[in-house]
Amino acid sequence: MVTRVKHAIAGTFILASILLSIYVNQNWLWFTAFVGANLLQSSFTDWCLMDIILKKFGLRDSAKTCC
Repeated sequence: MVTRVKHAIAGTFILASILLSIYVNQNWLWFTAFVGANLLQSSFTDWCLMDIILKKFGLRDSAKTCC
């Protein structure tokens, strides 16, 4: 569940920052780059700040039942 929420949040952040860069200011693309850089580093380090934040809000990963 945490992974699905994390992907939904990242996707929302990216789409929102792209829209903000189109309609407000191009500097919002730096936020898109920040989200992308965090996704990239988490693929190497298996550490993500969003995991910690979501766990503090009480969201836990369910036990894997497949594969």
